[in-house]
Amino acid sequence: MLSKTEEYALRAVVYLATEGDRAPVRAAEMATATGIPANYLSKILHQLGRHGIVISERGRHGGFRLARIAGDLSLADVIAPFGSLDRRGRCLLGRPECSDTNPCGAHDSWKGVKERISDFFAEVTVGDVIDRGDPG
Repeated sequence: MLSKTEEYALRAVVYLATEGDRAPVRAAEMATATGIPANYLSKILHQLGRHGIVISERGRHGGFRLARIAGDLSLADVIAPFGSLDRRGRCLLGRPECSDTNPCGAHDSWKGVKERISDFFAEVTVGDVIDRGDPG
């Protein structure tokens, strides 16, 4: 359902949220703790920074921290920079035009599922994920 990049982005953001207000987390530490390849993580963190999800701090004691409170950060906010939510609007069967007025054979069934998935990502926050169990 999620691309590997989106999964890694969620994993990284949840890790940062579990670290709370301690010193900024270095990318190398995060890569090791989350099992995300360091180069891949660096690109993800850069993109998350450009979209105001994380803040990077330079210098000897630099690293990354969340730009917003975990309870105010929806899962949709985290994956949005990677475009998946836009792709979910596409036809399940790949038709270039699929709508309520011109539906494919799967449209009516898929539409409800697609809406529930979008609602889930919009309503559940990073804080909720941490509160509901082991984030690792």
